[in-house]
Amino acid sequence: MTKVSVIIPVYNEEATIITLLEKVNDQVVDTFEFEIIVIDDGSTDETVKLLKEKPNLFSKLIERQKNGGKGAAVLSGLREATGDYILFQDADLEYDPADYTKLLKPVKLFSADVVMGSRLIASPITRVSYFWHKVGNRVITLMFNIFNNTTFTDIYSCYLLYKRDLVEPTKLKSMGWEQQAEILSVVVKSAKSVFEVPINYYGRSYDEGKKIRSHHAIGVLWMIVKKRLFG
Repeated sequence: MTKVSVIIPVYNEEATIITLLEKVNDQVVDTFEFEIIVIDDGSTDETVKLLKEKPNLFSKLIERQKNGGKGAAVLSGLREATGDYILFQDADLEYDPADYTKLLKPVKLFSADVVMGSRLIASPITRVSYFWHKVGNRVITLMFNIFNNTTFTDIYSCYLLYKRDLVEPTKLKSMGWEQQAEILSVVVKSAKSVFEVPINYYGRSYDEGKKIRSHHAIGVLWMIVKKRLFG
């Protein structure tokens, strides 16, 4: 069996976290097993209470006393992960764990080092969302491809799967939204086999709790440039 550590950072997601974890636990993929690591990033709502009432839904629960941001929560999870692969999962319901089968197919067939889920290549269902978010995503994806000689279509999809030994968590510097660009820059540098697969996307509005903002793209772009020019 190949173990996949599913890293789930959580901050004030009482409305979705249990449903999300139930969906993750419903996934059965032949020859793969899942280690589910939930990191609560100092939630002030009922998130932790709900999690502690359902310990059967996760392998590990990490409680951070202060909110440090998504990157800090992810780093806490990476330090505890023991899987052969890492897979990131948001705590809301924008991304569907039913897509795990598609994400793991290149691993099963080709021993892929990296698999990115794309919302922009023949996704069966994609919720219409914010125009400038899409523009921003295309800009940072284009920049990443130019600097790394890759052909990704959607580098800021939540679903990034990679071999755990490609990234040493203690060497990661960023704690903000730009962390994914840092991780992806590191993994593609060493990876020999990189794939992209279509995924569904059920994006939230800001009223529904969406957290990322357009200004976060600035940090992402700088991270892409910095990793390419300065390592």
